[in-house]
Parts: sequence; structure tokens; C-alpha cells
Amino acid sequence: MPYRYIAIMDDSPPAATDPVEAGRKLNEIGLPLRLSSATVRLYADKHTPVLEAPGGGAIIGHLFRRDGAPVRRPEDLPGLNSAGDLRSVLLTQCWGDYLLIQPGDASSGALSITRDPSGGVPCVYAIGARGGFVTSDVSLAARIGLYRREIDWDFLPVCLTYPHAMTARTSLAQVTELLPGCTLHVRGSSPHIEQVWSPWDFVTDERRVRNPEEAARRVRDAVLSSIQAWAGIDSNILVEVSGGLDSSIIAASLVSTGADVSCHTLFTPVPGADERQYATLVANMLGAPLHARELDFPTARFDAAPPPWSVAPRINVLQHALNEAMAVAGGSETSPAHYSGGGGDVIFCYLGNAAPAADAVRARGLLAGSRAISDLSQLHQCTRWKAARLTFNKLTRPPKAPYDADRTLLREDVPSGALDTHPWFQAPDDALPGDRERIQYLAGTQLYRHGMWRGPARQLRLPLLSQPVVEACLTVPSWMWVAGGRNRSVARAAFSDRLPTEVLNRKSKGDFAQYLGAVYRRNSERMRRFLLDGELNARGFLATAELDAFFRKTFPSRDQSFFRILDLCMIENWVRHQR
Repeated sequence: MPYRYIAIMDDSPPAATDPVEAGRKLNEIGLPLRLSSATVRLYADKHTPVLEAPGGGAIIGHLFRRDGAPVRRPEDLPGLNSAGDLRSVLLTQCWGDYLLIQPGDASSGALSITRDPSGGVPCVYAIGARGGFVTSDVSLAARIGLYRREIDWDFLPVCLTYPHAMTARTSLAQVTELLPGCTLHVRGSSPHIEQVWSPWDFVTDERRVRNPEEAARRVRDAVLSSIQAWAGIDSNILVEVSGGLDSSIIAASLVSTGADVSCHTLFTPVPGADERQYATLVANMLGAPLHARELDFPTARFDAAPPPWSVAPRINVLQHALNEAMAVAGGSETSPAHYSGGGGDVIFCYLGNAAPAADAVRARGLLAGSRAISDLSQLHQCTRWKAARLTFNKLTRPPKAPYDADRTLLREDVPSGALDTHPWFQAPDDALPGDRERIQYLAGTQLYRHGMWRGPARQLRLPLLSQPVVEACLTVPSWMWVAGGRNRSVARAAFSDRLPTEVLNRKSKGDFAQYLGAVYRRNSERMRRFLLDGELNARGFLATAELDAFFRKTFPSRDQSFFRILDLCMIENWVRHQR
């Protein structure tokens, strides 16, 4: 079940509610007191694992040793030289979905909170005049009077310009997200963020794998051990099978784990996303039943209430439809954990441009670069000359920005605002183009955690974002991932003996563009009124005339400019539900 907790800082300014009363309210809604120290009180529900940490404090969530053994008692942890060594041990000798809380003593009034590199345990915080708290669900703080929902209107222009950017700043006033691989240090009302894990440590030349066979072995071992460790926690598993490579690798890794596994896939009333042909092969490989469900049009609502924990506009019309369909799909199961291949394209370095060949030229010289250019031309079905030209462009042009600004349908006088820089975007001066891009995309995978919601009683696992998998894949250079003219080549090689041939060699990918186009056409008039009569327009953010004209246009069948409307509806909908 989803992790659910709130930690209240006792050394922060007076809260808007009495501590005893707050504890009573939390206990009534199923969050008993699990830790009390001089500086923090931790409340968590019975389904959220809480492990007493050596030297005081607690570890929230699931923790494994590097060999995959679960850590259920302090004695299961690797040896510690001191209590202060715990954070380093967790980051280097353990992994999992966890949050480490380390309170100081009463005299120091200090508190440190570390979020694991995968970001599996949600974590937002607010420290200020209304009190201090760290929580998985901001609505818990609101229910006990520690926080009152307030939109950060100064940040909304940034959100409208970069609707898919992932930063620590949220769209709620005074609420900040603790990003994965970071530690929050608090002393009184003064927070400080320290980056304690960086993906850049794993793409150095010293760590880079030289041999393709070794690369495949590392990736295979990391994926198998991580998924098998998770299967030991989740005995009842619903695999969300797309028929693509990523979810198929997850399914293949569950064979012989002993878990009770079922496979579920979605198809649409229009072409583009019907994966049943491949999903059937994957289910047969597992010896598990395949349940197929149509993703109908009424499910694709743009005005549905976001989850109470939502701190930013993250759930668009497609994500809502997928969330609803998958929640219903598992309705007959006994609280299964949902396993999704989300993030797999990023982890397996599916860049789709000339960056891998540019990396090979920079890191290994012209001979290796020439081979990578040949692989690139084969992969993208273009001439070697074109592949070489695109590679040269990658080598000579400035790095692309992590996010593209989109000012479409906004008034000219709306400020763009400053976009906070994600700590992972601080690349070394000699960073390779492909490494820079895949680490930028890796930061964006945290959006999956925000957007994918399977209901209050379902735990969502993204196994391919597990720390050992991420680290193993980062050590594999980008040009190896396009070897032989195949995308995600190393992952295919790693699981060539486990996947059905048709899935292993598949080049196409299903997508929901036609489905979304049909949703837009069916709802365009309602969307028009939704935006023109909404909060964003009332506050002067939208270019009303241009917006009205947009809805009156007829677009070619493959035109996807309507995606901008879906983004604006997502933001408008979130704003309306913060009242």
C-alpha cells in the first residue's frame, strides 16, 4: 500500500494546532505515533514500514541490502563504524524506497532527512511560521491545522511555461519537495539542502563499462536482483503489460519468483495503442492470465479531482484515464502491487538522436565514432552521411536546455518566471552530450511518481527506477545502447534468452496520440468553456482571443498542437481543486 506518514518538527515555530490534539487527530485517521524524539514526532499508518535507525531516528519504507536481502531489523544493516555513518551506508551498501530521518539532540535542535535516489517514498515539507512538517501527503498537514492550502500564484507562470519540468518547487505556497538523492538539514526554521547522490558519479570514464558482454551482464544482474527483491515484498503482483520491451523485461524477471502474478493491458477504441498481440506472448511466458480492458472515452476526464496529496499539476487527461482503468483492472485482486515499466526508456538510454555517436567520437575517437554512426544510420533508417552530419551537429552545438519553454496561448505580459535548476543538471564541463541528455531525462522520471496513481490501497512499483538498475545502466556508455542498429540494445542482449522473439525484436511502440486526438475532438467545446470561464483566464494568464480562435481551427490528422490545450486543462483543473 502507498507510504503514508507525517513528521512534525518540535523545534520549529509554534504550529496552528496543539501537539496533543494533532496526535489525537492523526491517530483517529490511522496514523499512530511511531517515533518521538527531542526534535521530531513521526506518525505513520500500519502499512508503512518504519524501522528504528541505529543512533536514533527512523527509516521509512522498504530497504534492501545490495544482495537483495530485505532489511527488517537494525541488525540486518551492514556494519556501521558510527551512527553518523548510517546515511553513507544506506546510499552505497543498500537501496530501496526509503526516507531516513535522523534527529539531533534537544540542545542542537537539528534534524536531517534523506530521500533515497529513486524517490520511491513521497516527501514534501514546509518550514515556517505555521510550523514545520515533512510528509508524504500534504493533506495530512492540512487536516491537523499545520497547513492551509494556498496556491503559489507567483510560480504559476513558470508552471504554464514549463508544464513538464521537475524541480523542488511545488505549486503550493511554502511547500517544497525534497528531491531524490538529497538531504534536508533543518535547524530551527533554517532549511539547507545537500546533494548526497549524483548520477554523474556513474558516467565517469573510470566507471564506464568497456565490454558489451559485461554491460549486458551488469544490467541483467541488477534488473533481476532488484525485481526479485521487490517480489519478496509483494507476494501479489499486477503487471501492467504494454507489450513493449520495458514491461516485458519486468514480467520476465518475475518468472520463478513465487509471487502470484497477473497481467493487465489496455487497448483503445482507435488505432495506436492496442498491444494485446504482444501482451499475450508476455503473459504466456509467465504462465499468467492476461486481462485486457478498453480505455474508453468517458474515462478520459480533464476535470476530475486530483489526489489529495497532489502539490502540483501533474495528472493530465491521459494519465487520469490510465490511472482509473488500471485501478479498476485490479479491483478483483487482493490489494495487489502494480508493477509498471515507467521510466524504462530513460534507464535503457532510448535517446532517439545522434548523441550516442557524438559520445563515441568524444570518448573513444573516430574509429569508435564511425561504428556508432553506422549503428545510428541503421537504427533510424537514414544514410551514413545524414547520421554523420547529425553527429557533427551534436558535437559542435551548445547543449540543449533541459526543458523547452512553451508560451503558446499565454498573454504577452505574463512573466516567464525563473525555472529552478534541478541539482542533477549541474553537469561537469567535459560532460558528453548523451550523458547530459539521459541524466536530464532521468530527473524527469520523477514525474511518473507524481502522475501515476492507483488508488489509496494500491502500491505502485517502478522497478526499473531502482537504484541498482539506474547505477548499472549509467555505467554503460550511450553508444552501446544503439549497437547493431537496435535501440536499448544492451537490455535486449541481457534478456535475449528470456523474452519471446517477437517482443525481443520489436521495433515499433504503441502510443496514445490518436486516442488523445479523439478525446480532444469529443471534448473541445467543453474544454474551451472550461478554460475561458476558469481561474487562469480570470487572473489574466491566458490570451483569450487566441485561445478562442485555436478551438475554432481544423487541424490535420497528425497535428498534435492540441496537446497544449490538454496541458492548460491539467493546470486549470488542479487550480480549481485547491479551493
